[in-house]
Amino acid sequence: MVIENPWTGLRELTAARIALGRCGHSLPTRELLAFQLAHARARDAVHQPLDVLSLSINPALVLASAAGDRATYLRRPDLGRRLDPASANRLIAGDWDAVLVVADGLSAIAVHRYATALIDSLMPLLEGWRVAPVCVVRQGRVAIGDEIGERMRARLAVVLIGERPGLSSPDSLGAYLTWAPQIGRTDAERNCVSNIRTGGLDPVLAARRIAALMRAARDQKLTGVNLKTSGLLS
Repeated sequence: MVIENPWTGLRELTAARIALGRCGHSLPTRELLAFQLAHARARDAVHQPLDVLSLSINPALVLASAAGDRATYLRRPDLGRRLDPASANRLIAGDWDAVLVVADGLSAIAVHRYATALIDSLMPLLEGWRVAPVCVVRQGRVAIGDEIGERMRARLAVVLIGERPGLSSPDSLGAYLTWAPQIGRTDAERNCVSNIRTGGLDPVLAARRIAALMRAARDQKLTGVNLKTSGLLS
């Protein structure tokens, strides 16, 4: 009697590495090579530079963090959270409801593939909002939005950033929302919409979810763990 492996059918439903089979005490060569390829793609995503001109985001302010190069950025997360002096001096305070910040994070590939489409879907949903010029930041971390929002006097900062690559998703984009942004905000004071990519959360659906969170943040004047979102994101 042949006993079917109950895990085999699940392979069609998930990108997780299950029911890979074996060759002796090891993986089949095919699966081992596939793992090595996925690992290489994740490493490439971390190191690939951001091509600002490919984004087609207008109007945009092109800024840089205090991390002068990629190697410094990876070794010094703190520098990726602050602007370099020249970029800081370019920001002008205004009466803005929100500022959108695009940062390479740990996957410029995600930004290249999805940031423009996400912004194009989001902006029509923000009718009546005073939205500052989009800021594109090289070598930026999530918290770079706190300084940008504070300097521009925006009531809400929305940071679109390449997320840490996984072995099945080197191109995942995340969105982080922070009400009353200022240097020193914690992650508990933010809301996140993650896994924006093909095979994850479609950018159009992500834009609707982000817009709903933005409206909730404006109504309740907060973001983070205390933001009430029941019924808003269904």
